[in-house]
Amino acid sequence: MSGVPASGPAPRYRLLAVDLDGTLVSFDLRLDPRDVEALRRAMRAGLRVVACTGRPFPGALPWARAIGLEDPLVCYQGAQVRSLDGTVLLDHGVPHALAMEVVRFCRERDLHVQAYVDDRLIVERDRPEARAYARHAGMEVHVVGDLDLAMGPATPKVVIVAEPEVVERLLPEVRRRWAGRLNAATSLPAYLEVTSPAADKRQALGFLCDRFGIGAEETVAVGDGRNDETMIAWAGLGYAIEGAPPEVLAAAGGRTVGGPGSGGIARLVERLLA
Repeated sequence: MSGVPASGPAPRYRLLAVDLDGTLVSFDLRLDPRDVEALRRAMRAGLRVVACTGRPFPGALPWARAIGLEDPLVCYQGAQVRSLDGTVLLDHGVPHALAMEVVRFCRERDLHVQAYVDDRLIVERDRPEARAYARHAGMEVHVVGDLDLAMGPATPKVVIVAEPEVVERLLPEVRRRWAGRLNAATSLPAYLEVTSPAADKRQALGFLCDRFGIGAEETVAVGDGRNDETMIAWAGLGYAIEGAPPEVLAAAGGRTVGGPGSGGIARLVERLLA
């Protein structure tokens, strides 16, 4: 496995934070049995395993159950931390007025934009982008006509879905426009995800680690997207998936593991348990 030191004593880590899509879950929505068995072995050995995902809670829960996870989920890009029974432990949504600024930005550019209310995916128009996202996330699309009326006082996140080259072009503009007021990052190449400044995977993972009495230096984090960058940089040991964006690789100090289907997570777990 590239990036893993070949010698020296393995430090004692207590929590492994793992992204789902592009890290554990392949783009065609498969889990590698080697990774699943390794994570279960890690939990039996006393290592907490936490899924940290941009997925909404209903789209993340089936994967957590398939893997056999027991600890709360970091979902909605870190906007929420939820127990597996759905109990909300942490909630930092985007205030309505700010979310509508992003919606109007998208309306002016004919971009697909979506929000969430009570774990429901809501959109103003039934567009192909909404259907593609819903299929991947395992959710139903709810066409509401006007997000301003349907959204409520806050939404966990606002997502722009577009072709990857459009998302790459939009990301710096969105970050500049809402600097200090909103976080913006990509998860998968076609998803530009916008959250509260208080909501990212690092802050949500830090909340959970405080709850467990675990320090950053006792934490391992691995992911493939820009939305994983903060938790990878914060963890005592961070890994990026091979082929991740340059800033994610930099956050991991160049340490990489293979992506879904390669057994990369399984090899990482073997190293952590050695």
